[in-house]
Amino acid sequence: MKETLLEVKNLVTVFRTKEGTLPAVRDVSFSINKGETLCIVGESGCGKSITSLSVMGLLPSNGDISSGEILLSGKPIHNLHPEEMRKIRGNQMSMIFQEPMTALNPVLTIGFQLTEPLILHHKLTKKQAYVQGVKLLEQVGMPYPEKRIKQYPHELSGGMRQRVMIAIALSCKPQLLIADEPTTALDVTIQAQILDLIKELKEKLDMGIMMITHDMGVVAEVAERVMVMYAGQKVEEAPVGEIFDNPKHPYTMGLLNSVPDIDNPEFELEAIPGSLPSLSEEISGCRFHPRCKFAMDKCRMESPPEFKVSSGHTVSCWLQGEVELHGGDNDKQGKEIASGRKSAIGIAGSEKVFSN
Repeated sequence: MKETLLEVKNLVTVFRTKEGTLPAVRDVSFSINKGETLCIVGESGCGKSITSLSVMGLLPSNGDISSGEILLSGKPIHNLHPEEMRKIRGNQMSMIFQEPMTALNPVLTIGFQLTEPLILHHKLTKKQAYVQGVKLLEQVGMPYPEKRIKQYPHELSGGMRQRVMIAIALSCKPQLLIADEPTTALDVTIQAQILDLIKELKEKLDMGIMMITHDMGVVAEVAERVMVMYAGQKVEEAPVGEIFDNPKHPYTMGLLNSVPDIDNPEFELEAIPGSLPSLSEEISGCRFHPRCKFAMDKCRMESPPEFKVSSGHTVSCWLQGEVELHGGDNDKQGKEIASGRKSAIGIAGSEKVFSN
């Protein structure tokens, strides 16, 4: 059993707005071990990025962690002074942001931005940091690193800028790497290169990785475990194989059903009806029930607890309780749930994905 690197306990993150204090992350708990990749998935606006920004201590000025704990290597970091947090951020943990063109400063050279954490955290001289910066660009597969380090972000392609972001994030050899949609807006070939690069560097440095994505193909490629979020809450968590082969939450099934299956010409995409609720929208019971075709009266009245399906697989859904209670496929509702699972499994080509 590998050492636990990051532990998040009952995290609640809120934003102060004109409408009042609104919760964006609601009682979320998870952990990441050394050398492990956890993918956090869900629709845009479900709280994935806010969870990562909470861990990094980079919430906007109107955002706060109102309760819960964040432990890095067993030490609490959620209540550190900003100056203490700066010593950890970029050093023990780093983040690859979603859009490299906006994350990189357009008026500073690549070299300045790459060498800054080395000078700040490792106390290198400018010359030493420059030499190390060139090596880092070589490590992430940047062509002509001596030339690129002197250029500005606008002079690089999207894939090159993303490689710069990875080089900056890895410059101090962090224990934890957070990657927020690292392949968004990149073409398919570059996406594959970036994912291969992250996996290779993870193995070399034995890093823990938190990958934020809505792309189930990326999940199948890089994850050991998957956490599914909806409307600020964790609704399911399991090893990646179980998520694809045996999803338990209707929302997880919906995410899988919305991915095309190129091996099955008869497969029809199935959209999840409705849309995510706003932060200010109060929903009684399960927050997914307005969009769930399996919703029962109980779902509309009571928020479901977290059911343990198997070792490492949990789900917050009353349907799981109903299946256990009524014997699953022995009743009509159980058959509908099982049918939904089979439909979800069929899209992933999971037998092929996990036979590699």
